[in-house]
Amino acid sequence: MSDRLAVLPQYLLPKQFLTWIAGRVAGARMGGVTTGIIRWFVGRYGVNMSEAVNPDPASYATFNEFFTRPLREGARPLADAAFLCPVDGAISQFGAIERDQIFQAKGHHYSTAALVGGDRELAAQFNDGSFATLYLSPRDYHRIHMPCDGRLTRMIYVPGELFSVNPTTARGVPGLFARNERVVCVFETAIGPMVLVLVGATIVGSMATVWYGVVNPPRTRDIREWHYGDKPVQLKRGDEMGRFLLGSTVVMLFPKGQIAFNSQWQPAGAIRMGEAMGDRPLNG
Repeated sequence: MSDRLAVLPQYLLPKQFLTWIAGRVAGARMGGVTTGIIRWFVGRYGVNMSEAVNPDPASYATFNEFFTRPLREGARPLADAAFLCPVDGAISQFGAIERDQIFQAKGHHYSTAALVGGDRELAAQFNDGSFATLYLSPRDYHRIHMPCDGRLTRMIYVPGELFSVNPTTARGVPGLFARNERVVCVFETAIGPMVLVLVGATIVGSMATVWYGVVNPPRTRDIREWHYGDKPVQLKRGDEMGRFLLGSTVVMLFPKGQIAFNSQWQPAGAIRMGEAMGDRPLNG
């Protein structure tokens, strides 16, 4: 079966309703029922609870508490690199932005302007730059960390679809990451601007940042934007910056000539938060 045929049912599913239901269940305090769901999830997806600060599934009051569980000290040492991998998961794609086009999968590209919600002035700062798209599966640690030091300048909520973001859907839905609901975080860094985008998906109940809290819900039809010029939010390399309540994808944008990706990285490769994502180019 082709990837386009495989994803056809997603066009027909009531994705917003399913996501609303999942969010309600994930946030509910249901005692033994919640514990049962967590135990099933751990077994179904092979979640490594030994890494968690609290490895006992019965200790979590809600599924969301379990899903966004912190890891024990030292579970993710930080590499000696200029740019750290911000999440656990798998590499979807990474590499050069061709003028303003980001590679999604064979036969599919989308524009930087579409990704950031239509702001062409912001998008132009990444012409011929670099990108990385990282997929978080259900089993992964779901907190997102800073790849480098940064000062937050803007946050943009972009409403959209709620397709799955798994590899099959990435191959089958054109412009997937610029179609789905997303939260665009714009930072000023030592290399210039950097964008880190949290992409929503089916069943992803919400996305949150450390400076704002839960961004969605509410799910609005209009783009919402926050400016932080007079409210400095400084984050250090490796600091937590946000989290997914259920799994999804992170897309990062870097200016031209500012990152040389880890030579061991390859599409579909497994990644862990804190490992080396890249360094400054020798001529950077």
